[in-house]
Amino acid sequence: MKNINYVINGVLAVAILILFILQFSEKKGSLLPATTTASSGEAVTGFPVAYFNADSLLLNYNFSKDLNEQLVRKQENARANITQQARNLQSEVDNFQYKLRNGAFATQERAEQEQQRILKKQQDLQALEEKLTQELMEESRRLNAQLSDTVRRHLRQFNKDRNYQIIFGNVEGTPIYQAEDVYNITSELIDYLNRSWSGTPVE
Repeated sequence: MKNINYVINGVLAVAILILFILQFSEKKGSLLPATTTASSGEAVTGFPVAYFNADSLLLNYNFSKDLNEQLVRKQENARANITQQARNLQSEVDNFQYKLRNGAFATQERAEQEQQRILKKQQDLQALEEKLTQELMEESRRLNAQLSDTVRRHLRQFNKDRNYQIIFGNVEGTPIYQAEDVYNITSELIDYLNRSWSGTPVE
C-alpha cells in the first residue's frame, strides 16, 4: 500500500519537471532587444523571452487536471482492491488461529496444509500489490508523456505570432528569481491551452 501511495504523490512533481520547457522558435534571429506583444495587448520592447509558472499551469490547465483525475481513480481502485483482499486474508488468518487454539484440525498435517495455503495467499497479495504499483508507475509515465507532448505542441502554435526566442517554464527552485511581469505569459498560455482543450477556436 505504501508503494502505491508514493506513485500518486510523485505525479505532480514529475509532471512539473517535464514541463520545464526550453522552447526555441523556428525563426532564428537576433537576440538583441525586440518588440513583442504582452498579454495586455501592448507592444513591449525588450528581449524576446517569456516564462510561465509550471505549477500554476498544472493546477489550472483542464487537460492536466483530467489526466490527474484519471490517475487518482486508478490509484483508488487499486487501493480498494488491495484493502479488500487484505481484509479477507486477515479474516482467514484469524479463523485459522481460532481453530488452531481450539484443536479444530483433525491432524497436524491438516493444520500445516491450511497454514501453507494462507501463506501462499499472503505471497499472492504481495505480488498483486507490486504488480498494481508497477502498472500505476507505467500509467503515470504515459500520462506525463502525453501531457508534455500536448503542451509542447500547443506552445509552438501559441508562439507563432509572438516570436519569443526562448520560453522558460518556471518552477520553484529554478534560477528565475526576478522577472518583470511583462515577461510572464502564464495566464495567457493557460487560457490558450484551455480553449484549445475545450475545442474553442483560438487566435
